[in-house]
Amino acid sequence: MILTDREINIALDTQQLFIDPRPNLNNFSSSSVDLTLAQSGLEWDIQPPMLVELREGFKLSSIARHLRQISFNPYRLEPKKFVLGWTHEKIKLPVLSKLAARVEGKSSLARLGIGVHINAPTIHAGFPSESQPPQPIQLELFNYSEITYNIYSGLLICQLIVEQTFGTPQKGYEGQFSQQGPTS
Repeated sequence: MILTDREINIALDTQQLFIDPRPNLNNFSSSSVDLTLAQSGLEWDIQPPMLVELREGFKLSSIARHLRQISFNPYRLEPKKFVLGWTHEKIKLPVLSKLAARVEGKSSLARLGIGVHINAPTIHAGFPSESQPPQPIQLELFNYSEITYNIYSGLLICQLIVEQTFGTPQKGYEGQFSQQGPTS
């Protein structure tokens, strides 16, 4: 079941969901809340192109040395360019809240050819792990168009859709991306 703006605000008020800083009321639609782009991101810096073996046991950390920090003040997003970014807002879905979420693109950006996730919209119940503070959501930004865009931090970049789970998970999210912030 997808939460409406009213239920999202109740979840925030009762600490069943944490979004820091809390979005203002203009960021809410009937069944989602818009989040903004953080100040920095990462781009791949691989020259010359290399071959990466994607097989069982592969970890992104094995090639992370090829990522370099960028600033979205502004960042020139060229056609067919891929970069990693984060939301300015940090979120937490306590495992006992029976909530999970999805991050989806904004139609205003999609109509320009900008996607914010490739195939991983799920934010699992219990994200991040119980011992961690709220974390930003990592985004996979891709310019599908033939147009170059300057993108800036603070841009309404994605929407968070909050959903109720059928039950309480036995454990929270413990995957390799449980700490997604720009400093990790």
